Amino acid sequence: MREWITPDVLALLRADPWFGSVPPEFERELLALATTKRLQHGEHLFFRGDAPCGLYAMLEGTLRVSGVTEAGKEAILSLVDSPSWFGEIALFDRLPRTHNAVAEGAVRVLHVPQDELLALLAHAPQHWRELGVLMALRLRLTFIGMEDLALLPAESRLARRLVWLVEASALMPSEGVCVLPISQTQLGMMLSLSRQTTNQVLQSLQDQGVLRVAYGRIEVLDRARLMAVAGISKNEKRILSHLQPGGPKALPPDAVS
Repeated sequence: MREWITPDVLALLRADPWFGSVPPEFERELLALATTKRLQHGEHLFFRGDAPCGLYAMLEGTLRVSGVTEAGKEAILSLVDSPSWFGEIALFDRLPRTHNAVAEGAVRVLHVPQDELLALLAHAPQHWRELGVLMALRLRLTFIGMEDLALLPAESRLARRLVWLVEASALMPSEGVCVLPISQTQLGMMLSLSRQTTNQVLQSLQDQGVLRVAYGRIEVLDRARLMAVAGISKNEKRILSHLQPGGPKALPPDAVS
């Protein structure tokens, strides 16, 4: 085990529900290939169109994943915080990166290089399944988000996105206030909502005691009421259980497809 993989770092990585459920031998092999990299605020980890460079995990900070038009208009797809793993799509198709990933504040990531990881998978192809599970869960969340954008009014879309942001973070407390390091502007960009509409919806949720808006962050005060406002279904709650440390290892046969 490399010297930078301290007990605290290992515990952090295992808090991620995907990495926490991979076979011990795959965990060891991934970490044996890994190095760490630091980014300053505004520095890009990679740009859209860059060659595939491997698999990453967040150790500290937040990455903004987005697309930017030639005119400079940005659409934020997600904010990735520790200890999430990402970058697996390019392992499968070997195609260029589809979006930009830029540091929001100081960031430290774990990096498993593409060529070394592909060599490992050629030697131990059974581990492809674990990466497929990682990509499949992300695809489920993407489909849910697409449906929300197409069918739901602004309040429901915003509440549901906040639910996914809270429940997808392995570091959120199970009880009490949950602090999301996201601004009103960033949240609106994720949902294609104007600043005015985003502010109105957040103010309404704040008046209901569901959350509190502060500078550069949103504090969720009542997760149960947020889920009620969001209209999270029974099947969606089962998917959310897979985002928690120690959650189920595989989706049941009758879960949504």
